[in-house]
Amino acid sequence: MEVGAIILSGGKSSRMGTNKALLKINEKTNVERITGQLKATFDDIILVTNDPETYEFLNVTKALDHFPGKGPLAGLHAGLSASNFEVNLVVACDMPFISSELASDLVNRIGIYDAVIPVIGGRKQPLFSVFKKKSLVTIEDSIKNEHLQMQRLLDLLSVLYVTEKDLKGYDASCLERIFFNMNYPSEYENAKKWAEEEGK
Repeated sequence: MEVGAIILSGGKSSRMGTNKALLKINEKTNVERITGQLKATFDDIILVTNDPETYEFLNVTKALDHFPGKGPLAGLHAGLSASNFEVNLVVACDMPFISSELASDLVNRIGIYDAVIPVIGGRKQPLFSVFKKKSLVTIEDSIKNEHLQMQRLLDLLSVLYVTEKDLKGYDASCLERIFFNMNYPSEYENAKKWAEEEGK
């Protein structure tokens, strides 16, 4: 199966106070860590950003929002619009410990569904998930109608929800790390400490 990967570079990062994609962990920016994990598995990588010049150092395709300021749905729309593939992994730029193996696992579950969404610790994780390009019509309609909540979109799609019980090859602590995202400076400090301890 030919599959693309879409990285959402994020918005203003007001809680972190700086661009989360460019924060360094073990000498690599967060977005480089994510790209490195995905390159071995995915046929194309698209970075959704409204500041492509900042990411010239990344050898990936760049895509601009069609609906600037409309949040993750706009990023998802831009990435899927730019993708040449029907099936696409979607990942946020603030998840330094993503797993290409788990990404492949999620992709392989897509089947007849429009999306595969992990549910970890009872929380849906649409920003490390899989979407089909055919979802674009529904996403665009949602944005145009100012229905910007991800959950509202998911209610309109055929979604396979995957819980810890379905991911038997990963223990709870492993999943917690994979789905960890950095929103605050203290979480960034934790990520640097974990990466140093694990040599990653």
